[in-house]
Parts: sequence; structure tokens; C-alpha cells
Amino acid sequence: MTSVSFGDHNQGLQVGSSHGPIYYTSEQPEPRPEPLSTVPFRHDPDFVSRDELLDQIHEKSSILGSRIVLVGLGGLGEIKRAKSRLAVEYCHRVRQQSPDTWVFWVHASNAARCEESLRNLADRAKVPGREDRNSNIFQLFGNWLQDGKIGKWILVLDNVDDDELLRKPLTTRMEAQANTRTQPPLRYLFESSNGSIIITSRNRGVALELAGHKKYLIDVQPMNTAEALVLMQKKLDDCAERDCAEREELVRLVEELEFMPLAIVQAASYITHRSPRCSVLQYLEKLLQSDRQAAKLLNHEGKHIDRDWEAKNSILLTWQISFDHIRQIRQSTADLLSLMSFFDPQGIPEDLLRVQDIDRNHKPLGFPQDFGNSDEDTDCSSEPEVDDDFESDIAILRDYSFITSDEDSMVFTMHRLVQLTVRIWLKTNSQEEQWKERFIKNLYGEFPTGQYENWEKCQSLFPHIRSAVFYRPKSQDSLRIWATLLYRGAWYAIQCGSISVAVDMAAISRKQRIKIGGAEDKDTLASTVVLAEAYGLEGRWEEAEQLFLQVIETSKTKLGADHPNTLASMANLALTYTDQGRWKEAEQLSIQVIETSKTKLGADHPNTLASMVNLALTYMNQGRLIEAEQLEQQVIETSKTKLGADHPNTLASMANLASTYRNQGRLVEAEKLEQQVIETRKTKLGADHPDTLISIGNLASTYRNQGRWAEAEQLEQQVIEFSKMKLGADHPNTLTSVANLATTYMNQGRWEEAEQLLIQVIETCKTKLGADHPKTLTSMSNLAFTWESTGQHVKAIDLLRTCVAKQQRVLGPSHPHTVSDGNTLLEWETAHLTMKA
Repeated sequence: MTSVSFGDHNQGLQVGSSHGPIYYTSEQPEPRPEPLSTVPFRHDPDFVSRDELLDQIHEKSSILGSRIVLVGLGGLGEIKRAKSRLAVEYCHRVRQQSPDTWVFWVHASNAARCEESLRNLADRAKVPGREDRNSNIFQLFGNWLQDGKIGKWILVLDNVDDDELLRKPLTTRMEAQANTRTQPPLRYLFESSNGSIIITSRNRGVALELAGHKKYLIDVQPMNTAEALVLMQKKLDDCAERDCAEREELVRLVEELEFMPLAIVQAASYITHRSPRCSVLQYLEKLLQSDRQAAKLLNHEGKHIDRDWEAKNSILLTWQISFDHIRQIRQSTADLLSLMSFFDPQGIPEDLLRVQDIDRNHKPLGFPQDFGNSDEDTDCSSEPEVDDDFESDIAILRDYSFITSDEDSMVFTMHRLVQLTVRIWLKTNSQEEQWKERFIKNLYGEFPTGQYENWEKCQSLFPHIRSAVFYRPKSQDSLRIWATLLYRGAWYAIQCGSISVAVDMAAISRKQRIKIGGAEDKDTLASTVVLAEAYGLEGRWEEAEQLFLQVIETSKTKLGADHPNTLASMANLALTYTDQGRWKEAEQLSIQVIETSKTKLGADHPNTLASMVNLALTYMNQGRLIEAEQLEQQVIETSKTKLGADHPNTLASMANLASTYRNQGRLVEAEKLEQQVIETRKTKLGADHPDTLISIGNLASTYRNQGRWAEAEQLEQQVIEFSKMKLGADHPNTLTSVANLATTYMNQGRWEEAEQLLIQVIETCKTKLGADHPKTLTSMSNLAFTWESTGQHVKAIDLLRTCVAKQQRVLGPSHPHTVSDGNTLLEWETAHLTMKA
């Protein structure tokens, strides 16, 4: 959780844990590998040559800096699309003729998948700087291509079907650069002029914008009868022996399949597997008979189909025939496909598909406090055993084009419409619940708790947790597992800064656990703690306080007043008091927790250290800077030894110490420490994580105190933009950043701009935080200074008088803010009386 205040005394303070995926950098420069190809598909010996199109691609892409787009509807499935098949064939021919040419293949159907592809490419090509997994990979990779040191290259961007990558600026995991506004992802790659870019798209409008001019478009029309017939014959084993009569049937079949490559390949695969029991004529008859069944399937839950269906009817028919056939000949393969239909379709790891055994003697989960404390041991390290049946099932699903995967990985992708049609079939045949529960069970067996050491694995599996939200099972045992899974997901969502997601998951988990075990059950309390923490991070401090009080009361009764979980909840409550400006209550509760933690857990236990950080924060907010500094120094030294120099808790203490230095006027020390914290947080958490943004805001405050107005303004503008996107325009941290920018305007004499911002902040703070909250009072003080500086003396004195009266009551008469503003008020009043006299 965070506590922040602003104005002349602006500061942004981070306490407790910082959260994000963990990656480690390489210390020694790596040698660049030989030019390689990352085309994820082998050369297809059955490729139907379309020499005219290949010649066009060669002619246009031979020019350095060229950008061509293959556009056309095509079919479904990655390699089966005509456009992608052409790109694959061209890339293999280039590598055969020119082995020193780099060929990069990027899955670009959406921003997340494109980013993942580029990061994998950066790893394989050993691109410098890739170790920072939260860097702007689009810019990093684009610069690497641009520098001209790698020689000739081709970059394929496959399936760019909407303008998300072309128009929408990056909003997550990008470099926080003070002087550069972010741009849409593809713009970084398009700046490279030392190679050629080939793009596939089925959206002509997007394709034209990507190409820049229609002369760089290559229109890929559907196969004609002759080409479709050649493809069908190549995919059938005994095509050379077919007589004229059967060739006529082949023509009828490809026409019925509407010349769609994926449908042709699936049909040929079916015929080959069934031969000699299934002829071309028999398949044609089955296809015609299946038309009615397919229509029924299309009408089932039609709202989904109407929204999603983009394929020809022939695609659905071949899927259905192949699925029915697989169920008849190999139930385990059909079962695997049924299971895969529930996962996030863009990357299903092999581990999630193995059968998981769950301990029925379920051990209650611990409390995920700021310090990552949990009583549950989740073993996610076991290696799956080699399973020949599993490998056979995967091979069959690949053969029938239900799934795809890269050559070198066991991560599978499915088209979302394949998943949808399979789930509809399962529901129609009363099997949906069975496979939904298996999906929940398998995911439960792999997704760990949100502790620091688990963040990397959580990150890779988190998309499947988000899918699980929509698959509420029915049985009590599965409901328990599902609620636990969402609890873990909420825990991790807090760590990575996805607060709204955390609130949703934690609320669902808590509601379900109350139904299962009651409000005082340990599992319910764990979900309640996560929900309370998420509320606090959203600035919903009263709701957080109520939940923490409930947990503390129950924990004292159930576990004891000195139990670690009880103490953790008390520490979180103290932090909530700090966020609300109730510093005396926060101080008393923090001291109580620290003393008990030292006795119960030890002076160097992470929970004890986190409580000391909270107490130091409270001292700082009270103006007791010497006490705050001493406590922070002590915590940092112990944290470095106990947790590590780059552990989130250590970084939190360093960030607070930097703020203490700034408030003491030790600006050089503050700047150095803040820059160190920012760089580490960028790497560990991401450039747009709330904790990183707070640190950047702190550095801006230091620049302002040094008179470096332009640098401060640039950082503050950046933080405001990211905070609005990440947290919302009325989040306390966003308000902090806006108020700090107003202070910078004041220092530059830009009074009208400062006044507008301060009035906006005060009104929002009154609604969001309360009229007497310390943040509201600080902005009132700053607005009074603005009015005084523009000659509005009476308004300024009246506002500052109201502010000082509230400061005496809320902060206390000896607080530095109260003393400073009180002295200023006396000066203004004296000057005003003198002027009147």
C-alpha cells in the first residue's frame, strides 16, 4: 500500500512490499549468434506453388526498407491461411538461397502476443538489453534492427488484422522516458530501414494503412479449382493412382469445401486416416449429411457465434467431422481437446494439460499480507513424466489442425472459435461441467501463491487465471478449488499492480469461501485480507479498514493476539490509518505490532521489518525526520542482509529514506537514492507499476527542490499520464501527481495553470478523501499561496486561516506544516493590516 502527500511538502512514499515479475540480467556481454530463422513452421512439401505471388513478394521485398502487406480473407488456422503459407514458403526459400539472412517471424494478432514473440526473438538473437523484461521491447528490437550491424534481415508480422498495434500507444511495461512520448508499437519497428518487412492481414483498410500505398499491397485471392485440387491430391496418399471418375469427385469435394485450404487439409487428413474405409465420395456424402448438424451447432448460443464467426461454413463442417471421428477412434485425444478448450487460447503450456492429483486433505491457506506470509506450501516444481499417449494425442490434434505449436516449444495455441465450438458441443452433450472442473483442477495444480519467489511463474500462467473467473464449477470440491485459485490470482494481481482485477477476483473468492466455510473460516479470512489490501490500493480506505478490523477480531479469537497472521492484519490496519492521515493511531498500532513481532518472530523477520517501515513512514508524516531516518537506515541494512538489495521491501525502505533526505534538504543524497530505486523497480516491476510511478514522482519533487523546473515538469506529466491509465483520474496517487505539477507551475510563476490544477485537486480530494484529509489541506495551502502571489490577498488569507485551523486539529500544533503555514498566515495578516492602515 502507499501513502502520499503533496504540495510544498510534496512526497510520495512507498511502504511494505513492491510487486512484479522477477528477471535477472547477464553481467557479461554475449556473442551474437549466427544469422538464424525463427519461422515456426517447417517447409511444407505439399505447398501448392503460386509462383506469380512469390515473384511479387520477392520483387517488392528485395528493396531495403520495404514494407509489403499480403492481404486477403483466407481460412482459419495459422499456417493454413494462404497468406501465411505464402510467407512461410518465401522465408524458407530465402534461407535456402541466402543462409546469412536473418528471418524473424512474429505472431501479431494482438499486442500481447506480438510482445511475447518479440521477447522470444530477442532471447534467441541475444539482443542487448533484453534482460529487462519490462523494457519497451518494440523500441529495443527496432533499434537493434536499425543499427545495421546484423546484416540482411526479413521481419514477418503475421495476422495484423486490426489497428491496435498501429494506433494505440503502449500502456504497459514500457520504458519510462522523461523526454519521449510513447507511440504505437509497430511504429518502432517501421523505423528500421536495413531490412524488409512482410505483413499478413485480412483487413484491407488496416493493410493499406500498414503498407502506406496500394502499390505495396499483394492481393492473395482464394485458391482456384486447379490449385485446390492440387492441394487435395498432395495431401492424399494415393493421389497418383486415382482414376478420372474419382478425380471428378475430388473436384466436387474441393468445390463443396469452398476452396478453403484448412478445410481441404482436414478433409484429406480424415480420408487418409480412414482409408480404405472412407473414399472421397463417402466423405463428400458425410459432408453433405453434416450440414444440418452444423446449422444446429451454429444456432446454439447464437449470440457467441454471431459475434465471433468469421469462417466459411466448410471450416465448421470439417471440424465437426474430424472431432466426431477422433471421439470414435481415440477418446483420450478428444478428452485432451475438450480440456484445452477452456484455457486462454494464445499459449497453453504442456504442464497445464497433464493430469493433476489434488490433496483432498486441503490445508487452509495463509494470509497474503504485504510481506507475502502464507501457511500453504505449493509445490509446483515437479517435472511431468514422459507420456507416450499424450504425445500421440498431441500429434493427432496437430494433424487435424485443431492446435498449432512452434517447432521448439511445447506451448500450444488454438483458434478461439475452435474452443467455442468444442465447448458448445460439450454443453449440448452434458459434458461441459466435467471438463470445466478438470480445467480448474489442472490450473490449481500449477499456479502458485503470490509470494516474491513465485512471480515469474505466476506471470506466465496469469492469463489462464483470468479465463478461470468465467468458469464457475458446480460441485463443492471444485468450488473450493476455484475459490482458492482466484485467491491466488488476486494475490498476484496486487503484486503486479492490476488492482481492479485483484478486487474482482478477491471479492468472488471471498463470497464463495463464505458460502463454503462461513465468514470466520481461515480461507475466508485469507480472501478478506487480499480484498482489504486491494481496497486500500484503490484508495477505498474506509472499506479496507472495516475488513481489517473484522479479520483482526476473528484472528485474535481463533489464532491468538500474537499469531503472525493477526499481527500482519494489525500492520495493514496501521498502514490504512496512515493513508487516512490518522498518524497517532497508526503510530500506536505500529509500535504494538513491532514489539510483539520482535518477541514472536525475531527482530530481523520480514514482518517485523515491514512494520518498522510503516512506523518510519508515520514519523515522517509527523515531521519527526530524525527518528524516521534512524529507523529507515536500520531496516535497510537488515533487509539487504536478510532479503537482498533488490528485494521489494528493501527498495521500499530505500524510497522512504530518499524522501526523508529530501525533506531534510539533503537533495543530492535523495536524488542518488531515488534514481537507484527507479532503475531497479523498472526492471523488477515495470515502468508503469504504481510503485515505480511513485518513485519517479519523488525524483521530480527532488528536481523541483533543486530548481530544475523543466526536468520536474517532464517527469510529472509522464507520471500523471500513466497514473490516469493505470489507476484512474481520481486515484489518490494520480491526485498527488497533479498537485505536484501544480507546485512546479507555482515555482515557475505560472499561477493561472497552477490555480486551475489546485482547484481541481481540492474538489476531488474533498469527495474522495474528505475535507480534512492532510492531502486536501496541503492543496488548500498551495492554492492560498497562489492567490496571494496573484494579488488576491483577502481570499488567500481566508483560505489559509481555514487551512491552519484544520491543520492544528488534524496534524497537531507542532507539525512542520502547521508551524510553517501558521507563521505565513501571521505574516500575511500583519502585512494586510499595515497596508490597510
